[in-house]
Amino acid sequence: MKKILFVCVENAGRSQMAEAFAKKYGADNVSVSSAGNKPADKVTPIVVEVMKEKGIDISTNKPMEITAKMAMDADLIVTMGCSAQGICPGPFFKPTVDWALEDPKGKSIDKVREIRDEIERRVKELIAKQTTS
Repeated sequence: MKKILFVCVENAGRSQMAEAFAKKYGADNVSVSSAGNKPADKVTPIVVEVMKEKGIDISTNKPMEITAKMAMDADLIVTMGCSAQGICPGPFFKPTVDWALEDPKGKSIDKVREIRDEIERRVKELIAKQTTS
């Protein structure tokens, strides 16, 4: 089973959504986790709200700090646009893909929905590729 690690700066928005979608769509085929290099105290409330619209409750998720072990254990690291902010923790020693997504923090609910839907689309594609390779 392939291990995918989703990484954003605070692990409070993008990477939390990606992890939740990957668990939903790839539960039998991939192992997923998420982390950040400057974790927030909690998942961004508007992110929790838009995920509930998709029937996914991430309200009890806690942002986690990325560790070297997490990175080394992953088969693939997906960064969520943090390189544009100049503080991305990847790439490490594993294949890394950067999705270059906007941070939902401080955005309108409509913009957060757009980001969520783009993450869902990309996760579905990623899961499909992982299960055929």
